[in-house]
Amino acid sequence: MGVTAAVTCASALGAYVYARHHFDSLLQNARATAQMQAELIRAGLEHQMLENDRSLIERMIRSFAREPVERVMLFDRRGELRYSSSRLAPGTDLTLSSPSCQACHRYPPEQRTGSRIIETKDATFLRTVVPVLNRQACYRCHGASQRINGVLMVDIDVGATRAALTTDLRWMVGGTAGLAALLVLAIGGVVRVAVLRRLSRFETTARLIASGDLQRRVPESGADTIGWLGREFNAMADTMTGLLSDVRAQREQLETVINSIDDGIVVLDVDRTVVAANDAFLRRTGRRRQEVLGSSCRDPGVGTCGTGLCPTLACLQAGEPQVRLCERRGPGGEAIWEEVHASPVRRSTGGIVQVVEVWRDITERRAAEARLAESHRLASLGMLASGFSHELNTPLATVLACVEGIQRSARAGGAQDGWGRVEESATIARDQLLRCRGITQHFLRLSRGQGSPGTLVELGPTLDAVAQLIEPTARARSVAVRVGEVAPALRVRANEAELQQVVLNLLLNAVEACASGGQVVLEASRSGAEVRIRVTDDGCGMTPEVVKRIFEPFFSARRGGTGLGLFLSLEFARHWGGDIRVRSVPGQGATFEVVLPWEGRPEPLRVLP
Repeated sequence: MGVTAAVTCASALGAYVYARHHFDSLLQNARATAQMQAELIRAGLEHQMLENDRSLIERMIRSFAREPVERVMLFDRRGELRYSSSRLAPGTDLTLSSPSCQACHRYPPEQRTGSRIIETKDATFLRTVVPVLNRQACYRCHGASQRINGVLMVDIDVGATRAALTTDLRWMVGGTAGLAALLVLAIGGVVRVAVLRRLSRFETTARLIASGDLQRRVPESGADTIGWLGREFNAMADTMTGLLSDVRAQREQLETVINSIDDGIVVLDVDRTVVAANDAFLRRTGRRRQEVLGSSCRDPGVGTCGTGLCPTLACLQAGEPQVRLCERRGPGGEAIWEEVHASPVRRSTGGIVQVVEVWRDITERRAAEARLAESHRLASLGMLASGFSHELNTPLATVLACVEGIQRSARAGGAQDGWGRVEESATIARDQLLRCRGITQHFLRLSRGQGSPGTLVELGPTLDAVAQLIEPTARARSVAVRVGEVAPALRVRANEAELQQVVLNLLLNAVEACASGGQVVLEASRSGAEVRIRVTDDGCGMTPEVVKRIFEPFFSARRGGTGLGLFLSLEFARHWGGDIRVRSVPGQGATFEVVLPWEGRPEPLRVLP
């Protein structure tokens, strides 16, 4: 439609310009003819003027008013009408100020032409003006002082000619526009048949390829541009088909590799909806793939974790890999322990788009770890006994001093002030004996491996108690142990004895890694939904190779170490839904960080036995 409108307008404009040019040409011819007729009339009238036959002059002027001449008028040199071929209508103004006369007289004399189109409300005519010059033969009547004797004015009707030309112009413009429109429509039909119909094959082929018909191709007929485009399109389709085949083959190979892994693998999006799972995970859940895919890990029966804090949710919140332990019941009611590793999958901008969970059955490993824990407790009993002996020496020495004071006061007799000193010494001795009993009971509980049910543990007093236990060992090695400020409401749910053993193991390793004059800092803080207990030392540090193996059982970088302390500490931390992280630079010390879920929020964690 746009092309048709543009071509039609251009053709109509061309026809209009041509018609205007044709009208101007006809007008020029009419002006030349009118000029010749006016000259002939002037010549005839001059002859009669020389004869001075006024009645013949009037008859001649009237006889000249024939088609196409409409009117012939003769004016004297003063501009007064002397003769006219027809009677003028009443009110006709032929003065110089009239519109018809101003058609010529509004221009300077040098710009005036011999003829001009005059348009009135009644007609359109071509007015030709010819001056009657004063020649020598006219001097006997007019004298020789004047240049002209009068003016001959001839009006020729051009209204009919203009109307005919206007009609022709309309037909020409309309006919040209119609022919242009028909021409464009014909060209459009040819383009539709020869071009668009062939191009529609590309659209049809592209839709079929997109729907899965990868062998569909465009006919390569013709040697023109569309034929060349068809060949290029087919080449592109061949390349795309090959790439899709490679992708499918690689995808099938990847699925084969993932399904051959014994550990359960499941992929979840940020809404914790299952988007992929391998055969091992499906066997674990006992459900079909169609039932698991698209379901939420929060739905009952999906087979996800039973921990209080979902590994995927923790991974999305922290933006770091998470490790959790889960317990479920097998077909026979037996307890099955699984270790869940949740790792984030990030886009190029750094945001998390998916989380991959790997489920591993660690039931046998936990049984072996329990046996190793018992061995470790027996091995660490000697170290704990040394610490407790140093810790008990101080209150026992105080009790001894108080008892000796009581003896001296008793020997002094019944003095009133003597019995007061006896009462004060007895009170001090009682407090120190109670302290000794608490230390002894705690030591016996640790040495026997007795675990208490999980409770809310206040970190401040717990860390102070562990620092007191490690103080004799640290003092013997000339190492300072400093406890940082801990918030009063900083609580975790754990076994207090196991938590103390974890922190005590980390402190013992830190003290032994420091040289004389070294320093160990024990801190605790909260970051979001996590509580972090840090043990930092300025000792010898560890190499990256040692850091990678530091939590392996029976691996120890210290002479005489059992290699079980850090291994069991990590198991204790994971048992309560936490983890242990380490950072170390050789020669610059190390930092161990115990991460546990914060118990300040309302969602309770599942208590694992």
